[in-house]
Amino acid sequence: MLFCFVTLHTHAQEQFVDTSHLRISLLTCGTGDEIWETFGHTAIRVTDSINGTDNVYNYGTFNGYGDDFEMQFMRGKLLYYVSYYPYQAFLQEYLEAHRSVQEQVLDINGLSKISIYSFLKHNALEEYKYYKYDFFFDNCATRIRDVFPEALGKKFKYRDVLPGGNLSYRDIINRYFYRVHWERVGVNILLGSKIDVPMTNNDIMFLPDYLRDAMAGATVNGKIVAGPMQLIEPGSEYKPAGVNMPLLLMIGICLLTMAGLFIPSLQVLGKIMSTLLLAITGLLGCLIMVMWLGTDHQACQNNFNLLWALPTNVIFAFASKRGKTLYPLVAIILIFVSLFLHVLRIQQLPIVELSPLLLSLVLVYGMIYRSNKQIAKSGS
Repeated sequence: MLFCFVTLHTHAQEQFVDTSHLRISLLTCGTGDEIWETFGHTAIRVTDSINGTDNVYNYGTFNGYGDDFEMQFMRGKLLYYVSYYPYQAFLQEYLEAHRSVQEQVLDINGLSKISIYSFLKHNALEEYKYYKYDFFFDNCATRIRDVFPEALGKKFKYRDVLPGGNLSYRDIINRYFYRVHWERVGVNILLGSKIDVPMTNNDIMFLPDYLRDAMAGATVNGKIVAGPMQLIEPGSEYKPAGVNMPLLLMIGICLLTMAGLFIPSLQVLGKIMSTLLLAITGLLGCLIMVMWLGTDHQACQNNFNLLWALPTNVIFAFASKRGKTLYPLVAIILIFVSLFLHVLRIQQLPIVELSPLLLSLVLVYGMIYRSNKQIAKSGS
């Protein structure tokens, strides 16, 4: 009986006492000035006191800027992979960029640490380390998000960090784009309705900040697994939003279009603005189609911006408008359909910046329709 008690007691100690000499932590890095640094970064640090190693496992690496880098990125075929290298080299990169670095050391037993470390080493093998990057659904944060439940099993649970209000992917990324207006507007136009669905708690951890917050309250069998957050590098200060140049440009386009359409002495300006608007929106529609049908970017699918950025506008811009009443009428209707989809949150638009542009398009189509109606009436 005593032997059984000692055996059970010893087994229990092995479950909770760290005998692996491993220290595992989650690193969360702040945002930077470049577009690819807008959402921060995350990695896992593993310190092995027996082997004297201190490495970072980073799922956000890729093979440089080769000759076809831009094409591979645009087509959604760029392969990322997990790499591991010394912690000091990782930290130095963020120190030089003045980006913050936070660390959460995991308070778990030795067997759990070994399980996580083995999982990472297996992932880093040549035949397993590559994956096709997808910003929303398969990125450096989602890969790390999945490490802990995979390695620790169903007993591991993240804390619920999902904000209220049925937030979508689009709602969240727009918060990070608060000061880069051109990027925000461009991204919102090229991304389709797949990012307008309400997120789950698992979904929102595609961003490093939310993964960090979820880890702060994560549990194994009800026990908190992450120690207090430690600030390694404070990074640069908060930067305010600048002037919204896309909005100013759209207002300017709208004013020029209205002046050209409604002031008789500026009819030439009206024709120029009409042609430019139709040509530019047509080219934009062609780009949206290419990103939807010609790439592997999931978030670019089902893009209803095609309702107002009609690819056929490229032809209509330079074709004869005489006798054409159906095309501009249908185009106006489609613009209002896109606005209706925005109100229903089926696909949201960067409505502040696009409103002057959409108004300009409605006026151009309206004038073409009205002119052709008058010609038809006078001819009859």
